[in-house]
Amino acid sequence: MAKTVTAAQLRDRFRSGGEIAIVDAREEGSFHNRHLLMASCLPLSRLELIAPGLLPRRSAPIVVCDAGEGLAERAATRLTEGGYTDVSVLAGGVKAWEAAGFPVYSGVHVPSKAFAEVVEHECATPWISAEELAERQKRGERLAIFDSRSYEEYHSNSIPGAISVPGAELVYRFQELVPSPDTFVVVNCGGRTRSIIGAQSLIDAGVPNRVVSLKDGTMAWHLAGFDVATGATGRAPEVSASSTGAARQRAEAVARRYGVPLIDRATLAKWQRESDQHTLYVIDVRDPAEYRAGHLPGSLMAPGGQLVQETDSWLGVWGARVVLVDDTGVRARMTASWLRRMGWDAAVLDGGLGGEFEQGLPKVRSDIFPLAGPEPATVRPAELQANPAVVVDLALSRDHRQSHVPGAWFAIRARLVEALEKLPADGDLVLTSKDGTIARFAAAELRIRRPVKVLAGGTAAWKAAGLPVETGMGPLASEPDDVSVSARDRPPAERERYMREYLAWEIDLVNQIARDRDCRFRLAPAE
Repeated sequence: MAKTVTAAQLRDRFRSGGEIAIVDAREEGSFHNRHLLMASCLPLSRLELIAPGLLPRRSAPIVVCDAGEGLAERAATRLTEGGYTDVSVLAGGVKAWEAAGFPVYSGVHVPSKAFAEVVEHECATPWISAEELAERQKRGERLAIFDSRSYEEYHSNSIPGAISVPGAELVYRFQELVPSPDTFVVVNCGGRTRSIIGAQSLIDAGVPNRVVSLKDGTMAWHLAGFDVATGATGRAPEVSASSTGAARQRAEAVARRYGVPLIDRATLAKWQRESDQHTLYVIDVRDPAEYRAGHLPGSLMAPGGQLVQETDSWLGVWGARVVLVDDTGVRARMTASWLRRMGWDAAVLDGGLGGEFEQGLPKVRSDIFPLAGPEPATVRPAELQANPAVVVDLALSRDHRQSHVPGAWFAIRARLVEALEKLPADGDLVLTSKDGTIARFAAAELRIRRPVKVLAGGTAAWKAAGLPVETGMGPLASEPDDVSVSARDRPPAERERYMREYLAWEIDLVNQIARDRDCRFRLAPAE
C-alpha cells in the first residue's frame, strides 16, 4: 500500500517551498473538470511515456491524486515499480482537498492561463477588439499581426494577414519584422494567454511601436463574424546579425529587471552532478526544427512560448532548478523572465549551444518501467491484415479519430479490463497504440483466458506498411475522456457556445487566483 498524506499535510508541504511534485492520475478530460492548481496531469494510461520527462529525479517527493476512484493508488504502484522512491497518495483525492476548504480549478494548463490574466490586470496590458482590428485593416493602416501560437495552430486557423511568430520568437525577430516604428503591432493567439504574454513581452523589451494584444484572439474574431483563414503559411524571416544584437540588448535588460541568473557550463555540470539530490530541467526553447537539427545533449525540447503556456506539461516538480538554452540568449532570457515571475527557479546557460551536439529527438525513457507480466506476443501488420482479429486501439482519441486500423475498437488503457467486456467474445485479441509502446505495457498487465497479442510497431507501423486506415471514432469500448476538447474542435453547432464559455472561464481566473493563498506568482521586478 502506498503512503498517504492528508489535504492539510500536502498544503503544508507545498507551502514549505521545498521540492514536491503533485500529479493527477486521471485522464485529461476528467482532470479538466476539477483538480488542484499545482497538479500536473499524469494519466495512468500513459504514465510510462510522460513520467520520465515530467519527473526526472526518481527520489523527488511525489504525491498522486485522483477523484477517489483508485487510480492514484495504481499510479503510485506503477511509479514505485519504475524506481521512484518517495511516492504518496492524497487521501480522499480532490474531494478531500475541496472538503478541507482548499480551492479547486477546472480547465487545463491553469497556472499559465491564470498567470496571464494576472499579468494583464497588473501590467494593464493594452488590447484591441476584433472589430477595431478589422476596421483598421479595412482602412489600410500599417499593421503587423503576429500569431504567437505554435505554427501548427496558426496553420490550422488564423486571422487573415497574420504571420506565425511563436511567443519566444517575438522579441528575437521583432526588428527584422517591424523596421518602422509607426507600425501598429497586434499579437494574437486562439484565446487570451499567449496574446497577453506576447504583447507584454514586446512592451517589456521596450520596442518603439505601439503594441496591443487581440482581446480574446481568434475566438473573438470568429464570434464577431469575420472569416478565419485555414492553411496560412506566413513565417518570420531569418534574423540578421544587427537584429540579433538589438534583440539581445532588449532581452538582457528584461532579464536584469527580473533577476534571471546567467550560469556557465561549469555550473551546469555541477548541477547535473547534483541532479540526484535536486531536480534539474535543461530545456531548449528554440523552434522545434532548430532543436532537431542540433541541441545540447540531454536537453529537452520546449519552445519558449509553449513552455510559458503549459508549464505543467514540462515542469512537474515544484522547487526544481530550470536551465534554459538557446543559441543567442534572447529566447532563453525572455522565457526565463516569465518563468521566474511564475515562481520557478529559472536560469539561462551562457553560450548554450557551444560544444557537442545531439540531433533528432531524444528517446522516451519508458524502459525504466518493467512489464507487469511476461513479454506479450506480437503480430506484424501484414499478418494482422491476413488474419483478422479483434483490434483494440489504446492511442489518444484524437489520434484514433484521425486514423486507425479498420474496425479497431477504441479503449482507455486504465479501464481496459472493463472495456474487454464490450468486445466480441470470439477471435484473437490484438492491442495497438500509436507506436505500440502503451499496447505492450497494457498486454503484459492483462490476466485473461484469451490469446492477446500486440501489433508490432503499433498503428504507425501499420500505416508505414501502406495498409488502409479508417477515420472517425468507430466502435467504443471506453468513453473517450482522455483529452480536453477545445472549443474549436467541438461540433459546429456547439462551437460558439463553447468559445464564449471558455473565454468567460479564462477571464474569471484572475478572480480565482486572487483568493488562492498558495499562488507563487511574483510580478514585481527584482531590481
